[in-house]
Amino acid sequence: MSRPWTANIDMYRKVPNDLLESSRRGSIMSTMAIIVMTTLFIMETRAFFRSDLVSDLALDSNDDPKVRVNFNITMMDMKCEFATIDVISVLETEQNVTQHVQKRQISSEGVRARYDHRNRAQHDIVMYDESVTETMEELVQNGEYTISLDGQTLDFAEKSQKFLFVDFYASWCSHCRDLAPTWETLAQVMSIVNLHAMEDKYGEDEVHSYTTEEFEEARKASAPVFIAKVDCVKFTDLCKKEGIMAYPTLRLFSEGKFWSDYKGHRTIMEMVSWLRVQEDEYAKEKGEKAVMEKINAETIAWDSMQMTEEIQQWNEEVRNRRVRVHEGWWDEAEHVGCELSGFLMVNRAPGNFRIQARSKMHEVDPYLANVSHEVHHLSFGDPVIFKHIEEGNTVTPPQFLESTKPIDGNVYTTKRLHEAHHHFLKVVTTNFNNLASKFLWNSVDYQGSKNKAGANTKKKNYGRAYQMLVSSKKSLYAENVVPEAKFTYDLSPISVSYRKKSRHWYDYLTSLMAIIGGTFTFVGMMEKGVYAMSSKKRR
Repeated sequence: MSRPWTANIDMYRKVPNDLLESSRRGSIMSTMAIIVMTTLFIMETRAFFRSDLVSDLALDSNDDPKVRVNFNITMMDMKCEFATIDVISVLETEQNVTQHVQKRQISSEGVRARYDHRNRAQHDIVMYDESVTETMEELVQNGEYTISLDGQTLDFAEKSQKFLFVDFYASWCSHCRDLAPTWETLAQVMSIVNLHAMEDKYGEDEVHSYTTEEFEEARKASAPVFIAKVDCVKFTDLCKKEGIMAYPTLRLFSEGKFWSDYKGHRTIMEMVSWLRVQEDEYAKEKGEKAVMEKINAETIAWDSMQMTEEIQQWNEEVRNRRVRVHEGWWDEAEHVGCELSGFLMVNRAPGNFRIQARSKMHEVDPYLANVSHEVHHLSFGDPVIFKHIEEGNTVTPPQFLESTKPIDGNVYTTKRLHEAHHHFLKVVTTNFNNLASKFLWNSVDYQGSKNKAGANTKKKNYGRAYQMLVSSKKSLYAENVVPEAKFTYDLSPISVSYRKKSRHWYDYLTSLMAIIGGTFTFVGMMEKGVYAMSSKKRR
């Protein structure tokens, strides 16, 4: 009876032990094969239990209507009162965003001051006193009460007057033109206050018996506040020296030193009340009695609306010009910075946000606008994801965190006038699918849920971040345009998704067989080659 055909299929036929011969060379080669197979087996097993991080490209399916922009930027030469942030996109425009913005003043030495303010709702001020119905031409028909100073007289006036209230203006400034009649009326009011102060001090009969020269000297000794103005178009160097970058700037000096800037409503009553408060504070600081303590300045301001011709003639004698050589210089104390921090909610559409010096109650001089800045932090998305990445709760590729904030710590300075840095940000949505730790996903509902009414409730997606590609350049501006630090962003339609990829069990098993069989075969070939060479030498 013939054998079945399957009996002839035998890949593992045995050779009798009597025909086998062991050798030292074979033992060495076998030991090497075992070591190689064991090493490869361990490495392959470790690779099987380790997941690889892979990336996929796809159209961005993010349906969030807005994206958060986190920032912390220091403007090196811009006061906080002028620093504004505008958000502009193809869908809408928001000017002077203040709701989630904090401002901190930075000294000229770079020292950050205490917390300044957080403008949740910024209110406008009254630009001029509507009760002043006369025009500037009508007010100065019988003489101008406001003293016009220049670069040679301001320094003397600061040191010769106990209080000097100066309007730094520009002839092209519309706000300055609107304020001019109010400022002239304020000068008339303070002249009346001066007259009352002298009458209380010397007596009415004694005051009116003075000659013009004697009255002038007596007025200086008892004047509560000296009202003046400076044309910054004619005396540009003087205004640079004082650090004036917006018009009109209403500044109070005391005994030759800067005291305070007025930022309230520009009405006669408000300014007189503010001056009285400043004098009281000065008196408390110096241990002196305020000059206006016995005078009802508010009543005088009200009565001044119907000033007599006699009072106007008295105040006309106030004009006084003195000459002193004055050289323009740069006052570092006037060139302070502002740290802007917070976040913006912008539309998921191409747009930009810009930081510039602007004020509703001032006209900013483009010549003095400097938008040099340092970016401490700039990123897109929820900041919680960055915390989890730093703590290792989310697996990310190497250097991923740096790609989400590539310009952090960069300084951008402008050394020439009428120029600014513009930054272009290409924002790429990055999704993490099943990469976060169990703690992270348990603490936040990633996918969202339904409320009791059955409506979908959108939860924060802590599995999403935004990478940025940044380029910057300097842009030149026209001489009549205020420069601005501009950050233009554009969200890419392509998103990047990172996921873990593990090997299948059959891939692992195939690799093990290849390692064992391949090592055995390769070492066997080496042994045969060595054996053949040694046999030839023996012959």
